[in-house]
Amino acid sequence: MRELVMNVPRYPSLYEVNTRVRLRYIARETGRRVTLDDIPDTWLAGLVGCGFDWVYLMGIWKTGEAGRRVSGSNEEWLSGYRDLLPDLREEDICGSGFAVTGYVLHPDIGEPDALIRFRDRLHRQGLSLMLDFVPNHTAPDHPWVRDHPDYYIHGTEEDLARRPQDFVRVDLPGGPVVLAHGRDPSFGGWPDTLQLDYGNVAVQEAMIAEVQRIAGWCDGIRCDMAMLVLPEIFRQTWGKAMDPFWPRVIREVRGEHPGFLFMAEVYWNLEWTLQQQGFDYTYDKRLYDRLQEGEARAVRDHLRADPEYQRRSTRFLENHDEPRAAAVFPPDRHRAAAVLTYLCPGLRFFHQGQFAGRRKLVPVHLCREPEEPADPALEEFYRRLSACLRLPVFREGEWRLLDCNPAWEGNPSHGGYIAFTWEGREERCLVAVNYAPDRGQCYVPLPWADLAGRAALLRDLMGPARYDRDGGSLLSPGLYLDLPGWGCHVFEAAVERGDLPVRPTGGSPAPGTGPQSRVPPPAPREGR
Repeated sequence: MRELVMNVPRYPSLYEVNTRVRLRYIARETGRRVTLDDIPDTWLAGLVGCGFDWVYLMGIWKTGEAGRRVSGSNEEWLSGYRDLLPDLREEDICGSGFAVTGYVLHPDIGEPDALIRFRDRLHRQGLSLMLDFVPNHTAPDHPWVRDHPDYYIHGTEEDLARRPQDFVRVDLPGGPVVLAHGRDPSFGGWPDTLQLDYGNVAVQEAMIAEVQRIAGWCDGIRCDMAMLVLPEIFRQTWGKAMDPFWPRVIREVRGEHPGFLFMAEVYWNLEWTLQQQGFDYTYDKRLYDRLQEGEARAVRDHLRADPEYQRRSTRFLENHDEPRAAAVFPPDRHRAAAVLTYLCPGLRFFHQGQFAGRRKLVPVHLCREPEEPADPALEEFYRRLSACLRLPVFREGEWRLLDCNPAWEGNPSHGGYIAFTWEGREERCLVAVNYAPDRGQCYVPLPWADLAGRAALLRDLMGPARYDRDGGSLLSPGLYLDLPGWGCHVFEAAVERGDLPVRPTGGSPAPGTGPQSRVPPPAPREGR
């Protein structure tokens, strides 16, 4: 039994690495075959310098020729590959990393012990390792298909004729059978997968054993499409009953590996359900969707959820399934959405290439990315944001959503504001965002009663603003804000004890040019 001994903050940050793409880049640079052993410690140290606690290696497990053939023959997918890589080559198509033939390291990524060595290198840097677990399905050429065909959902020839997108004929030693592709109930089957039958107790036993093996190699897992093996969803999709899976596997794995972390990819308002079943974190796709819609009220209402739900939410602006944030959000709105996403409570999930402003999403079927120039302005923004995320107040502090009141009667622009505070042992911060396209004004009453009768200094960690204010006025009517559309502040607040000149409380505060209170570290180089 191996216990995780590293200190994990209350609100950690995670960095997703597309492993096959990253290794292909290093191979091009070095001119030789590379493995996990060739990812340099200096690059890992750069992630530590940006405040990351977790590294998620996506797509490391063994896959087979059957999945690769599907990836290389689907005309719709091929069209997308060629749009991304006009010089597409056969070796660029590696097959989906989620069409798994076995939970062992893919030979192209390294020998089996390379994974243990990589994990140990991460631990020496103070980083934890997250890997994938795909509960719903396997690749068509997984050994279980031949040795345990009863592990899979079977269909009939009529099913195949009526729903060819959901079923496939498979030749086995005992004769051909019709098996179902893995799928969710809203779409057709994934043609490079076969659906596991969770109504079979032996399947659950076998999958628990797989997770136990994975847990010996890492510190946590991201569970792909975790809601598909909830009993109600499985019954809706396949018309079969099953016993609950997640509470049992989480309990049994933690019996052997205390502190092991489970993160669920989940949609359809089932996040709280999976949190109740034992998941440490669940994807917060609803926050992402509301930020993309650009409605401040919906975002603000979302942040009123139960504090424990907030703490266990995984916040993201992109990942390997979502479009690139720089392609979805215009620059100003991108920055505002990032401040709200990553400075609210929860696990902060970043994606390889996000800091550089990459705009082209690499499908999980490919192992090469296109050349793209970095966006220096966005890199500088993320450099400052990552500096904020290194501060103890954002990692361990107490979070509070604030009211944003009208600046004057008849001015509705306060409705575009979202503001909240963080408070730690020695630090206080105020985050305020005008999440609207037009300039707006508001008053934000601060919750710190000890400001009364004292002077306060607010310094923006993301820009040059520096405000000296009378503490009483910050309590009522509050801090006056006048921000352009998508504008934001991340203020570090300090109560001054000496003689500090205080600005008048009325009117719009003019930003000063005082020095920054933190010098951000360099961002990790993301493939350049």
